[in-house]
Amino acid sequence: MTRPVCDATSTTAPVAGIPSGDAAGLVSPAVQGKLSDLAVSPFALPIVLLRGEVRVAWIGRTSTQERQDPRQSLVRQLDRCRAALPASWAIVAHFYDVESGRMELDQRGRGSDHERCGIPIARAGGIADLLDHARTRNKPFDVVICESTARVARRMYEGMSVERELERAGVPLFAWNEPIKLDGGRAQQMLQRRINQAVAEYEVLNTLEQSWGGLCTHVKEGWNIGKPPYGYTGRTYRHPNPGKADKGITKTRLEPDGVRAQAVTQIAAWRYFEGLPYETIAQRLNADPVCYPPPEPPGKRRAAGCCGKHSVYEVLRNPKYTGFQVFNRRASRSKKGKVNDPELWVWSPAPAHEPLIPKWMFDELAASRGARRGSRWRNDMNRHPQTKRTYVLRGMVFCACGRRMAGKQRGRRVYYSCSHGSAPSIAQPRVPGSSTKGIHIREDLILTAATELLHAYVITPARSSLDHAQPDSLTQGGHDRHGQAPMFRQHIGAPRRREHNLLRYTHGGESTDACAVALQGITNAVDRDGMATINPPEPNTASRFCTCRSETETETDGTTHVCGACLRRAPAALLRRLFEATRLAVQLHHDGRFADLHIVVPAQFALPSTRSTAD
Repeated sequence: MTRPVCDATSTTAPVAGIPSGDAAGLVSPAVQGKLSDLAVSPFALPIVLLRGEVRVAWIGRTSTQERQDPRQSLVRQLDRCRAALPASWAIVAHFYDVESGRMELDQRGRGSDHERCGIPIARAGGIADLLDHARTRNKPFDVVICESTARVARRMYEGMSVERELERAGVPLFAWNEPIKLDGGRAQQMLQRRINQAVAEYEVLNTLEQSWGGLCTHVKEGWNIGKPPYGYTGRTYRHPNPGKADKGITKTRLEPDGVRAQAVTQIAAWRYFEGLPYETIAQRLNADPVCYPPPEPPGKRRAAGCCGKHSVYEVLRNPKYTGFQVFNRRASRSKKGKVNDPELWVWSPAPAHEPLIPKWMFDELAASRGARRGSRWRNDMNRHPQTKRTYVLRGMVFCACGRRMAGKQRGRRVYYSCSHGSAPSIAQPRVPGSSTKGIHIREDLILTAATELLHAYVITPARSSLDHAQPDSLTQGGHDRHGQAPMFRQHIGAPRRREHNLLRYTHGGESTDACAVALQGITNAVDRDGMATINPPEPNTASRFCTCRSETETETDGTTHVCGACLRRAPAALLRRLFEATRLAVQLHHDGRFADLHIVVPAQFALPSTRSTAD
């Protein structure tokens, strides 16, 4: 419901050249003779503006109260518009908003900030209400006036849209900073208005660009923006600008926050070395809230008192834990918090604070996150009632189109197929000459190639000769693990011994690293799981899974190694553990005849290339 307010006492100033109407409100013949040819043309202003008193609607706008004082701004706009009106014009309604002029037109006029500002102007509505009244048959006003077209909208497109809507309704729009001319052409007035609108849009865009450049410089110098993430606390510094420092304005850098910092490093270790899902990591954190305090949201009103899987996910994808200061991860204003593409992130050129997660580990976790999206971490049976079995290579075989291949059983054979075939995707466009039908590959062929690859580069005792080839090779893929070892041990503290050995392997590269021990344990577990029933052991010998004595050797520590052929006959559960430990990935070619097998081997016997091609 609108409340039009009459303004009979408004101060007006006569404008030369405007004829006045007679008592009946009609244009007299004498006045008609004084009108120019342009004033009576089809594209001239409405004739109602020449008939006695003209009803005027005032439209105003000011930014949010954090930017300026809305009360003083709106009062000034109204006074200026009153002074510019002709003698026979009177303001009868006031429409104004307290909001940004860069909002979309359909989102304008819906705010309620004007109610908190104590504005002494009776409000008939916002810009949306103004347009609604203009479309009615008996509109309560004849013209609309504003201080400048920038008060209608900051961007030219929205401003011209409002102007066009009013023009269709027969309501012209005037501005205080433009001449009000009724008895001549409008071309000059239109030119000046478009110049004013272009200048207004330039000014706001130029201001935003300069402000954005200041934020980027702020971040590149290592200063934090917003609430410190979990695991860090903010340390305030005196503002380098003396004027702002005198007002109490400070700047903030990040510093580790005790046990919370250790919890962040532990979360990354569990995810990277054990491949635990987010839910399992959250359960481990909640089991010991003293060592792993739960996060607290801003305001602490939504605090759940425990750690959820989404909190773990946010920790592992926040690049600030790498020691770099990062900005523009989310479009908090333009797209309502949507996560931006990593290419749009603003990074500090060098580490600005103490890292809690090594950069190389963060990059590898980010790369593996997309590969397993939509797939279960465990290889147990699906909860669907029609599920009959699971597949040892589930989630590890990828089609040339970039999608994971699904396991299927036909008779006694197991296949991995992709119904999309070589159909193009975002990640992989179509290759000329490739087939568009579904692609299938047998599981036994993949297992044969995978076990031979693991036997050649991981399990055989030949790895000891590779130890001597690069005994001091502690840097892999550009990661300086010696340099990051002290930091990593400091934040881990004293976790479980098995996890500590894994960290020592990652950063120290010792010969008895946890990864090699884990692989050896998987091999020895074959004996304990009853494989001796398939190949009975010889008398007075240890129970062995492998019967190929020429390829079976026993090391000084009593461990046993198996050959590739016998490894192929290992139980599916043990093969799955072995493939997960080495991060096996099978990538098919476009023709469907070849596939690349990729594994990750321990540091001390890694080869420059660990890829095998299977037909």
